[in-house]
Amino acid sequence: MQLRYAFRLEPGPGQRVALARAFGCARVVYNDAVAARERARREGAAFPSAAVLSKTLITEAKRSPGRQWLSEVSAVILQQALRDVERAYTNFFSSLKGSRPGARVGAPRFRSKRDARQAIRFTANARWKITGAGRLLLPKIGEVKVRWSRTLPSVPSSVTVIRDAAGRFFASFVVETDPDADLARMPEADSLPSVGIDLGLTHFAVLSDGRVIDSPRFLRRAEKKLKKAQRELSRKQKRSKNR
Repeated sequence: MQLRYAFRLEPGPGQRVALARAFGCARVVYNDAVAARERARREGAAFPSAAVLSKTLITEAKRSPGRQWLSEVSAVILQQALRDVERAYTNFFSSLKGSRPGARVGAPRFRSKRDARQAIRFTANARWKITGAGRLLLPKIGEVKVRWSRTLPSVPSSVTVIRDAAGRFFASFVVETDPDADLARMPEADSLPSVGIDLGLTHFAVLSDGRVIDSPRFLRRAEKKLKKAQRELSRKQKRSKNR
């Protein structure tokens, strides 16, 4: 069984620039592939295969003046962007035919640098690794600090680096686990004590054994940060460089 384990990343200033470059290159290749498929659809031609797209959009594009900067990132994340396009179209056509369970899936759309979520994926052949010091070594990015909150049960097969809408970075590892071993690590349900939970407004939860869990108050903390930022903005002159 495959499971995902996500951990917070703390890249340095230079690594943030390198990650932004990698996100951008993967996004460009993804959009170029979608454009090629849509162009073939309008012209009534056969969809270009993954091998053709890889040759034209990656190998040959790196030699062109307008796409030379694709060489500055790992080729693996560019190949994964093409695989994402193939999977998106497969899901779309399966949804149209009714052979895909779940909600209807729309046609692949172009990605934007303004999207809330940016992601790149490194597979095993990208030669990434977890160093002895516990850092995540990514090709052409470097050793990134990881906030380990638990131990991985096995060696990961791939890692996806994600930047969310708040600008935070995460590493999502895919690991293979043994279902029998997972069950052996879990305690028996009958041996666990039962407890009632009462959710409220003053407190996040009150348990039947008397324990009280305070509310995290995310909104209150965000309002204080916003108030401070608005005060700083009000002191800046309009059309100034610092505004």
